Formats: sequence, C-alpha cells, structure tokens
Amino acid sequence: MATVLATLLSHYRRHPGQLAMLLLGLWVASALWSGVQAINASARDSYARAEALFSTGLDRLERRDGEALTRDDYLALRRAGLPLSPLLEGELAAPDGTRLTLIGIDPLTLPGDSEFATAGGTAATGTGDVTDFLTPPWQTQLAPDSLAALEVAPREAPGATPLLADGQRLPPLILAPALPPDTLVMDIAAAALLLAGSGQLESGEQITRLVAAPGALAEAPAGFALTRAEALASPGQLTESFHLNLTALALLSLVVGLFIVQAALGLALEQRLGMLRTLRALGVSGRALVAGLALELALLGIIGALAGIASGVWLARALLPDVAATLGSLYGAGVGTELRLPWNYWAGGVAVTLGGLLLAGSGVLWRASRLSVLGLGQARAWRAGFHRQLAAMAAAGTVAALGGLALAAWLASQPPGEGLVAGFALVGALLLASALWLPPLLGLALAGLTRLLRRRPLAQWALADLQLQLPRLSLAMMALLIALSANLGVSSMVGGFRLTFLEWLDQRLAAELYLRPPAEQFETIDAWLAEQPDVAERLATARSDAQLLAVEPGGGETDTAVQRPVSVYGITPGATLTPRWPLAGPQGSRETAWAAFGRGDIFINEQLAVAEGLAPGDRLRLTAPGGELTLAVAAVYPDYGNPRGQVLMATPYLTERFAAPPGSLGIALTPGADAAALSARLLDAFDLPRDSLIDQEGVKRVATEIFERTFTITRALNALTLGVAALALLASLLAQASERRRRLAPLWALGVPRGRLAQLQLAQLGGTALAVGLVAVPLGIAITWGLVAVINVAAFGWRLPLHLFPGEILLTLLTAVGVALAAAALPAVRLWRTPPRELLAEEAA
Repeated sequence: MATVLATLLSHYRRHPGQLAMLLLGLWVASALWSGVQAINASARDSYARAEALFSTGLDRLERRDGEALTRDDYLALRRAGLPLSPLLEGELAAPDGTRLTLIGIDPLTLPGDSEFATAGGTAATGTGDVTDFLTPPWQTQLAPDSLAALEVAPREAPGATPLLADGQRLPPLILAPALPPDTLVMDIAAAALLLAGSGQLESGEQITRLVAAPGALAEAPAGFALTRAEALASPGQLTESFHLNLTALALLSLVVGLFIVQAALGLALEQRLGMLRTLRALGVSGRALVAGLALELALLGIIGALAGIASGVWLARALLPDVAATLGSLYGAGVGTELRLPWNYWAGGVAVTLGGLLLAGSGVLWRASRLSVLGLGQARAWRAGFHRQLAAMAAAGTVAALGGLALAAWLASQPPGEGLVAGFALVGALLLASALWLPPLLGLALAGLTRLLRRRPLAQWALADLQLQLPRLSLAMMALLIALSANLGVSSMVGGFRLTFLEWLDQRLAAELYLRPPAEQFETIDAWLAEQPDVAERLATARSDAQLLAVEPGGGETDTAVQRPVSVYGITPGATLTPRWPLAGPQGSRETAWAAFGRGDIFINEQLAVAEGLAPGDRLRLTAPGGELTLAVAAVYPDYGNPRGQVLMATPYLTERFAAPPGSLGIALTPGADAAALSARLLDAFDLPRDSLIDQEGVKRVATEIFERTFTITRALNALTLGVAALALLASLLAQASERRRRLAPLWALGVPRGRLAQLQLAQLGGTALAVGLVAVPLGIAITWGLVAVINVAAFGWRLPLHLFPGEILLTLLTAVGVALAAAALPAVRLWRTPPRELLAEEAA
C-alpha cells in the first residue's frame, strides 16, 4: 500500500499546479467554514456567560411611575417580607475608551440558585472570603478577556487596582472566567461609590432594579411593575437566526470550495488513467487501488484542513469586532472580541473538511472502481462515463427540484413565521437542482448550436471544443452559478432592506427633535413647549409591559388562550405623525384605522401578528394593573428590528389603562423654525443634559451606521464566496492549459493566427459564463423571494417587500463574464506568447 500511495503521489511532482489546486480548494473551503464557526462558537460562549448576568433567569421589579428605585423602596419591601435583592448597574470608561458594564450586587440576598449568583459573586459561590467581597477595599470580579481594556497583564491581574479613564481606582481584581466580556461585578456599596464618582448617581440611595427568584412573588406590590423571567428573552434566543444565516453562508462557501476539489480530483484521475492501468496490470487489486486513492485524499485533506482552520481563526479575528457591534446594536447582546474556542471546534473543523472531501471525491473513487483494466487507459471510456454522469446529474436535479416543491407545499400549509430550517432547505434545494441541471443543459445547448452553425467551421469547432471541455469546466461553472445567484439574492435582500429601513425611519421619525425629560419635569416641560411659537405639535410617548392572555377572532370563532409577554407602546396621533406612520394591514382605509385608534383601539406589530396569526378585527385580552382589558385590533404595522411582539395605542389611553410613566417627547416644529435655537433655550431653561435631546438627523445617522455595520460580515462572505468561484474557474483553466494548446496547434497549422485563437478562447469562456449568468439571474430572484418571504418571516417575524435592482442584475451578468474572461486571460496570453515551434512540438506529443 505504501508503494501504491507513493506512486499515486508522484503524479503531483510532475503536475504541481494540480496539487496547488487541490490544496487551494480545501484551504478556502475549510477557512470560510471554520472562520464562521469560530465566530459562532465565540459568540455562544459569550451568551452562556452573559445569561448568568442578564436578568433572564430572575423576576424583575420596577416602579410604575418611572422614578428610580431607592434604598428606602428596597427596605420597605424587605420589611414586608418580599424576598428581593437589589442590583445597581452603570457604565465606566476603561483607559483605552472601552465601555465597561458595572454591576453591583448584594450576594447575601441574591437568589442562591440563580446563575447570576453562581457566576457573579465569590461570596455566593464560596470561591473567596465573603468578608473580602463585602468590606473595603472590596473586590472586582471580571473575565480574563476584559483585562486588555484595563491595560493589565493576566499574570499581574490578581489583586491589581487599575485606574479608570476618569482617574478612579477599581477595587482589587479577581478573575472570574464565567463572567461575560467587559463586565465588572462587585459589592453594591463599591459600585455606588464608583458611579457617584463618575457623576452617574445623584446619591448613593439609588438602585437600578430589584430582582427575585422566578415565581417568588405571586404578584407585584402596589405601585410596582413585575416582569417575569420568562418574558425576558436570552441573547442566544434572539440571535439564533443571525447565526443560522452566517452558517448558511459558510456552508455555501464550503460547497463552492469543494467544487474546486472535485474538479481537481477529476482532472488528476483522468491524467493518471495510464498509471492506474499499469498498477492494475502489475497486480494491484481494484480495492487496493481505491484504498490508495482514499488514503491520498485523507492525507491531502488533513493538510488542507489544518491550513484552513488556521486561516479561519485569522478571518474570525478580523470579522469578530463587526459581528460584536452588530449583535450589540440589534439585540443588545454583548459579545467579546477575543476568540474563545472549545476543543470540539478544532475537531469539528477537521471532521467537516474531511467529510466534505470524502463527499467530493466519492464520485471519482466510484468511477475509478467501475472502470475495467483495459478501459482505464482510454479517454473515450472516461468521457463515456461522463455522459452517464450527466444523465445521473439530471435525474438528481429532478429529485432535488421535487424535494423543493414538496418543501414549498409544506411551508404554504404552515402558519406564517414557521419553518426557518425548512426555508433554508428550500433555498438549498433550489440551488442544488439548478446546479445539477446546469451541465446537462449546457451540453444540450452546445450540441444544438453546433448543428445550427455547421456552415461556419471555426464556430462549429469552438462549440465542439467546449463540449470536450465540459467534463472539466462543469464543476467550475456550477460553483460560479451558485456563487452568482447567492450573491444576487443576498445583495437584493440587503438592498431591499436598506431601502425599506430608510423609508421606515423617515416615516417613524416625524418630529425634528426628540427629548427624554426626567419624569418629574415632564409636565412642566410639556407646558413650556406648548407656549413656544416654534413648536407645532408635541408627540408624547409612553411604554409598559403586559401579558397577552387570549385572542378573540373577529370571525366569531372560539377564543384562543395565549400566554405571551408583549410590549405596550403609546404614541400621539396627530397631523405630524398620522400621515407618515406605516400601516401594513389596516381594517378598511387608513383614515378608518386611525379613527378607531383615536377611540381606543390598538395597532399590533407584524411580529405579533405573524406569531399568533392575528389580523385586523381580532380582539386581544391583556393584563393591566386594574384587571384584564379586551382591545380591538384596528391595523398591523411594520416594526423592523424589534424582536418582541408590540401593542400600540394612543398615549392618553396607555397612561390611563396601564398607569404608564411618561416616556420621550417628540417636538414637531413649524416651517422655518430654528431647531438649534429652540434646543439651546430648552436645555438652558430646565438645566437638562445635552444627551437628553436628540435631533432627527442624528437618530437617522446613528441608525444608518448601525445598519451598514450590521451587514459588513454578509458582504464580506459574499465577496469571499464569489472569489472562491473565480478561483475554481481559474484553477480548472490553468490545469488544462497545456492540453488546450495541444488541441489548438492544428488550427494554427491550418492558418488561424494565434491572436484569433486567443480571442476564440476568450469568446468560448465569456459566452459560457454569460449563459451561466443568465441562468443565475432568475435563480437569484427566486432566492431573494425565499429570503424575504420565507426565511426572514420565520427568523424575525416580519416580511420585507421584494425589491429588484436592475443595476444588481447587470452587475451579476458583468461579474460572470468578467470572472470568466479574467480566468481565461492568462492561458490566452500564454498562447499568444507561445512560439510556433512549441505549438508544433505539443501537437507532435
């Protein structure tokens, strides 16, 4: 077996380009897959640590009037026998500018079985002295990956007291690997001193929130609002669809990379037919020969996988800051910017790459095992095998298409918002069917064109030559088709989302200024604004939380019991907001819906409508401080980016029914009013901080920046996938460049100039790529539909409009032709520079 393996590997000494192509395919396939999996693994590790600190596992108690909790509130509730624990939260600036989340706890009252206590308090876990944690100089617990922001080396961390950006010193450090990144945990007294020193606390009496063990409180005390633990979604739940999208893109890149591998394996095996025949004639059995080829694959696979994993880690480090910013902006999920990779990541990366290699090489191994000894050296027998393979590909494509149709029928029978994995499977079946049908369709098209152009010898020869190249070009063209269509689909979806998002921002941000005044000053500021001639309208908002108990269908069917937490949000309908607020499904006209809204009916966001199958005319039964409320749904409205179900009602009704404290205040100005002058007067009159007043353009700018950064990784993976497809085409052409020159030599001898031959090569590849691009356009549009109508609804609960961009379609076609011409340019230049003697020598060979 060692001799067989050495003989097989000797082929790559004579053809190093094929070895490079094999390793390149394995490398890029493994790198992109491993990079995304490294990002996902690191993010999920951050979620696991964050869930120990986010109050998703604890019930939360807050004041109904919106005022800050105080120590007196806590003491009064504790004396009443309620098992509550105080939390104090704030932000501190590290020396390098990083914002650190500070959490102050009381480990003696914190629920002992909560993950918060387990991860957060050494006093609670018994891993340190309770006296050191509770008494000066106290202790600061933090994760090791937070040390870089404090400019502290890991070996110097225990006991260190680093300075913050404002000059304050932290209590001595204690490393706690279970904490999330950029989070500091200490005793509540120490946290109060630091926050007071940074100007974030007016007094040491304030408390951010009170928490209790799940179910410990039967109901909220008078004047307080209780939020159950199950109503608070964890970061991992919110971001599941985001990571699924990343995994799908990485899997697409893996498939495209494996196309390169399969093309290289097929070419290498075809060129080794004589060697295989000799080995069989010398007594090597077919089983031993296939085993030797499998060992060769495993050896090359391990080399490629290790190189790919190393590159994937580098790629993950480059993309992780953008991913962390995206997840923080969209979901408020803190993700560390340093990789934390478990052992199974490395083993999984190698296993996936070797599994993909085995899948890519299984066809080659099967074809080699089925050929007879005499047939091994005959290229015609090998090509006859390819014709059988085309028939098998067409049959497999038909099966994939039927599977896609079955999935589509199943999804159509499901409630909206169901079937996220099935949606990805539908898009995958569509891609697979199209890719499998591509080589047979290209073969039929070339055969038909050959018959039509039988009176033009050179064109007929070019088409026949393309048919001869099809076994080697088919996989590269399949990879190009998948990359182009996926690129068009994702680009159209992102472009459509961008247009819709910006339009939605313009509709939602109707006022020129937005103020978040202190609750005790709200009425005074509102009255002052009412007297200003520059102010056309004040748009007060408020918010509360409720539990959706039941749905009463508008058609008179039986009530459906529901247990779902919802946000209740109040807006002020008026001349400024009403014409611009988007409604996706009003009952009757917009005017009718807004009139009903003004009488106390509600709007619901699309997420809630999709999740519960609601429509205008239905009635919802909600919990409220004074008892249950039944409210009629007048319309559904789009609410992009919100992960929760939301109920919208007029602010006066919300304040009355839910005792909601005042929220923000939109300030709509009269035409020609000076926004800057009014802002200055308002801030000076009430001594408000500058960051409490935000202008409309500032909100749009920040939101647009978040959006653009959100899709950075999507665009990066799209570009990398397209680059891999270009490499597949280039590698296929370079690998067969010498044989192509040998076939072109007779044409040159017949009088066709070398320049014309080079143009012929470019025309062959450019025309084929254009045909692939034309197939990719409708496929990309179908993928866009699957993304916005199926996957986006199932993942996020809202549907995007389907936007088509002629520029993107034209760019797809130009990219297809450009990639093919770039891949054909180098062989064409080599042909142009090849002396006539070498052409004749190649033909003689």
